[in-house]
Amino acid sequence: MTLVEVLAVVIILGLIAATLTYSFRGQVGRAKHELAKTGVTTIVSAIETYALETGALPTMDEGLRVLTEAPPGRSEPFLKPDQLVDPWGSPYVYITPGPNSSYQVMSYGADKALGGVGGEEADITSDALGGGAENPTP
Repeated sequence: MTLVEVLAVVIILGLIAATLTYSFRGQVGRAKHELAKTGVTTIVSAIETYALETGALPTMDEGLRVLTEAPPGRSEPFLKPDQLVDPWGSPYVYITPGPNSSYQVMSYGADKALGGVGGEEADITSDALGGGAENPTP
């Protein structure tokens, strides 16, 4: 083999590796976004169960951490503490009252800032996923 042939093979392998790496990175971003949607849905479900059992939504002061503590008469908490962290390592945000419902749960996405647009940077909210009570729970 000549040096030119070896260089051609190395360049082709490099292009293939770069293409696969770029494609794989996009898939990981989409997977994290889907995991965040699942996380928001899980938290909404826990909030609804908490409200049914206690008769009230968690307050802003209590936040989501109240879901990790077993209330009186219940042997287990509603969620494990690691379920309150999104795939990018930031805690999920709980707002009550929410802008369109009695509460809102959200992840800011990969950019960790409010208002991300598109892809991994997009915010994931319970309102957009159909979660959150329309009326406050008594």
